[in-house]
Amino acid sequence: MTDAKNADLRRKAAEQLPLAFTHDPANGRDDLLVADPLSAAVRIIDSWPHWPSPVVILAGPVGSGKSHLASIWTERCGAVHIHPVAGSDAAVAAANGPVIFEDVDRLGFDDTELFHVINSVRENGTSLLMTSRLWPMSWPVTLPDLRSRLKAATVVEIGEPDEELLSQVIVKLFADRQLYIDDKLVLYIVNRMERSLNAAQLIVDRLDRLALGRGTRITRLLAAEVLNELGSSGQPD
Repeated sequence: MTDAKNADLRRKAAEQLPLAFTHDPANGRDDLLVADPLSAAVRIIDSWPHWPSPVVILAGPVGSGKSHLASIWTERCGAVHIHPVAGSDAAVAAANGPVIFEDVDRLGFDDTELFHVINSVRENGTSLLMTSRLWPMSWPVTLPDLRSRLKAATVVEIGEPDEELLSQVIVKLFADRQLYIDDKLVLYIVNRMERSLNAAQLIVDRLDRLALGRGTRITRLLAAEVLNELGSSGQPD
């Protein structure tokens, strides 16, 4: 085996070593970065329990901040996670206190069970928070009564993060790892990445692991390598 191949193998092996380390992101309310795409959703979460309706739906693309907001609300009110499918006790849980149903459009649901959950929330004065990539009008609902209940829900759209928010998020994600990088490097990354919070997480995580594995600083050259590796989709090729 040539020296070049040996060096390449050693480099790749070293890059794998940091995978055992984990970093706990700061996900509390005080750590939430508020910008225009998130402002309406943040206001609705902060206003609980004085919601305009007992059912609130956060709708937005992948990586837009729905999970962070859902986590804040769940911790604040002690909400129970439910999945309204046939035979579940979701409606019973909804009668006893706040409940949350995340990723509605991805996990799916039983029309009748979700209808019972909403009725239980309304009758018992509790709350239901749902998150989805799609607006409820796009959900595959066939039960007219459920469609009517969903029309009465408060729907809050979360837009795609803008340049300012992405910059703040990247700085925060590095700070969670006790890393601080130059503002020009942050701008370089933001101008070339997919505009999603999920992509920001992936890029920061990959840069951190790669720099640690190689024993180098996080530089523009390293950022360019990671951005090229993840591609325009923000996912590994």
